[in-house]
Amino acid sequence: MIDIAGAVTAEAIDEETREQPEPAHRAAGVGPVAAHYGDPMREQRLLATGVGLVDRSHRGVIAVPGEERMTWLHTLTSQHLAALRPWQGTELLVLSPHGHVEQHALVAEDGETTWLDTEPGMTGGLLSYLEKMRFFSKVDPRDVTADHALLSLVGPEATGALDTLGVTGLAAPDVVAVPGPKFRSGELPSRPSVVYDVKPLPVGGWARRVALGVDLLVPRAAMTQVVDELRGAGVPVAGLWAYEAVRVAARQARAGVDTDHRTIPAEVGLIGSAVHLDKGCYRGQETVARVHNLGKPPRRLVLLHLDGVTTDQPPAAGTPVTLDGRAVGFVGTAVHHFELGQIALAVVKRNVAEDARLMVGETAAAIDPA
Repeated sequence: MIDIAGAVTAEAIDEETREQPEPAHRAAGVGPVAAHYGDPMREQRLLATGVGLVDRSHRGVIAVPGEERMTWLHTLTSQHLAALRPWQGTELLVLSPHGHVEQHALVAEDGETTWLDTEPGMTGGLLSYLEKMRFFSKVDPRDVTADHALLSLVGPEATGALDTLGVTGLAAPDVVAVPGPKFRSGELPSRPSVVYDVKPLPVGGWARRVALGVDLLVPRAAMTQVVDELRGAGVPVAGLWAYEAVRVAARQARAGVDTDHRTIPAEVGLIGSAVHLDKGCYRGQETVARVHNLGKPPRRLVLLHLDGVTTDQPPAAGTPVTLDGRAVGFVGTAVHHFELGQIALAVVKRNVAEDARLMVGETAAAIDPA
């Protein structure tokens, strides 16, 4: 954790394991991260209008060295990785045989190692799957969370803050437009569906430009140095609460939090970032192709505005969303936003009308139509 006076850890206020380091990582010395530093609303405003440094070192990190790593990962996951070049990044999914989301990871390639960072609590499952699929491939996936930490510069001024660390010129994410149903094979380029610019850091590790800002993977031994340099240049810190509020407002789903065991990529906006629609066979591809060709996923991700809240505690992940007393979905992440009030991501049935009068527990909810 970034050790600053006033920090309140996620461990102290969140009993759910989703914001805690995994047991194996905790045993290796990975500690909790800060939920806030005394003023969550001010921290949100910083991330929305300027820049702030967020400690996300509870995320798991898997390193995959080996000369066959790219073609191997290409065959196992939803992304087109065979053409990923050094100092590029992207996203990928591991799907079940029926096309349900099992794992979501962000990727960075440095020419020698492919780095995967994933949700807290999901690293062990992803590594176990990769190890089972090694066979005779020349790869060596391993959990390196104890040695590497992920930090994030979040906000419209994130790339400017990188000057302090000697990194300049990070390009904005390059996203391939998703074609409509029944597109002709070959219409999509043979490259990842989203490409993130990645550059090396002088202390080791890398900086990766993403939608919300810039991710920094740094050796844990250099974490204090990086934090001190950024803070010395005037970059303020912000907690995980602020990061989550910005993420929810941007409608970015988290695997395992805003998804359930039945979630398919098309339901939660992962086709455009983590799935390539025109590549070779991988587990779960038939479901992805069928839903895309029909154009009708059974559910969809929405942003809810919660009304008449009488408690400071947002509804828990998994709380049912109901319409006329009938369950039509579930809440994922619910937050207090500094401008929008209490909002939540939810997965609801596709046929729920935009103006439906929904309930989340005892709280009225409305779909944001934007």
